[in-house]
Parts: sequence; structure tokens; C-alpha cells
Amino acid sequence: MDILEILANLSTWSVILFIAGFALVIFEMFNPGFGVPGVLGIICLIGGILVTAETVEQGLLMGLAILVILAILLTIVLYSASRGRLSKTLILKDSTSREEGFTGTEDMDYLLGKKGIAATPLRPAGCADFDGVRLDVVTRGEFIEQGAAVRVTEVEGNRIVVVPAPQEG
Repeated sequence: MDILEILANLSTWSVILFIAGFALVIFEMFNPGFGVPGVLGIICLIGGILVTAETVEQGLLMGLAILVILAILLTIVLYSASRGRLSKTLILKDSTSREEGFTGTEDMDYLLGKKGIAATPLRPAGCADFDGVRLDVVTRGEFIEQGAAVRVTEVEGNRIVVVPAPQEG
């Protein structure tokens, strides 16, 4: 029961199953996704063991050898993913900046300096009405009563900071 005896028992079907199994598992390692190729690869490898092994001991030995080979391949894939050529295809290098016209949220900078009315009590968060548009706003920590006039002092993404404003009229 040595490696040469196992190799002598290899049939065409077992070779096909082992090659297909390793190819599918390697494909899954480089293209992680839904797991279908990986599962099919494992099924092929188990099928190759069942076709080739004549005893349980041979099957266990082959299974152990396959696990060692897959562990070595996974180590190579992980090393390549972090430092090698693979990192160039897996890691996004492009960025989306405002200068290039990309924004993550609606641009609310037009609200700077705009006056509105507190639609709810602001303690420190709540809603304010700006010309019929109701928006979520926050204060710097102070309490502002419902119906009080507010003015926008800062806009950061979708965070709108308001302060009390003197009543007009």
C-alpha cells in the first residue's frame, strides 16, 4: 500500500475526475463566488478516490494527500492575492472622487445659509422644513423648540447642522 501501488491503479476515469476536481477547486479559489465550481470539484475528487481506492486505507491516504495539495494551493492563492499578480485583478484601484463627478449621496451644499422652521423639536436631532421640503437635521447639542426659525451652518454628506435663527418679521 504505497504511492506506486495507488498510481498503478489509476484508470482513465479516475485521472479525468482528479484533473477536473483540482481544476474546478483551483478555479473556485481564484474566482470566489457562489461555490458551484468548488462543490463540483470536491465531488469530482471524492469520485476519483472512490473509483481508484481499493481499500479504506488507500481512500484515507488519497484523501489526506488531496487535502495537503489543496492546502498548498490555497496558501499560494492567498499569497498571490495579497502580494502577487492576482492582487491587481482582485483589488479595486480606481476611486470615485467629487472632482470626477461622483457623489455618494445627494449634494446638499445648496442648503448652506438657508433658513427654515423646526418641524419637530430638535433635541439635538429632528426635522426642519425648508421651503416645503422636510429634512432630517441636527444641532450642535442645543435644544430648539418646534416652530422656531433655524439656519443651516454646515452640510457634510447627508448630515445637516442647524442653529437657531432670529425670527423674521
